[in-house]
Amino acid sequence: MNDTTALAHDFYDMMKPRLHRRIGRELRLAHRVLDIGCGSCDLVQYLTHTYHQDVTGVDVSADGFPSRARSRERRGRCIRRDAACLDFLKDEAIDAVVTVWALHEMDHPSEVLDECRRILRPGGEMLIVDFPRGSLAQRLWNEDYLRPKQVAELLEKARFCHVTCRPTERGQILWGKGYRPPDAGGEKRHVV
Repeated sequence: MNDTTALAHDFYDMMKPRLHRRIGRELRLAHRVLDIGCGSCDLVQYLTHTYHQDVTGVDVSADGFPSRARSRERRGRCIRRDAACLDFLKDEAIDAVVTVWALHEMDHPSEVLDECRRILRPGGEMLIVDFPRGSLAQRLWNEDYLRPKQVAELLEKARFCHVTCRPTERGQILWGKGYRPPDAGGEKRHVV
């Protein structure tokens, strides 16, 4: 790892607690939360302990899970699953879904967002936090990050309403959200 890459890792590691606090404030009224692409389960543990939420994290790889996160506790557990198939959750079973630094990694983000919409209760929130195209992360890791407009379009295609998506943290983080409409005729719009 060169010095620039090490600095970038430090930058994002330093940003993580602030993002967790911001995500917590955003989702504070949700009781049942799903964290897609939970990685090492840090956000799951933060939301569980700070806001006493019932949080389940899912990730295609369980390699980063701490052994405690694999437990069968009712609140604060992480499990190995493909986010495109959340068949262990009933329709309208979740109050909020969050994905942090994972949307760009998904092979079929539209399928994942459709599945998220299915499991969200009417009025439930979908929150996407990722690196935007053109960010420091893009220059360092050269991954296929999305523009805010692309994320907004994905949310709209999945029939979320009141969609917003914008860069934050001096353009280094993309913050997108949408809500499951209260009924099938929910209005769709986006602000970029």
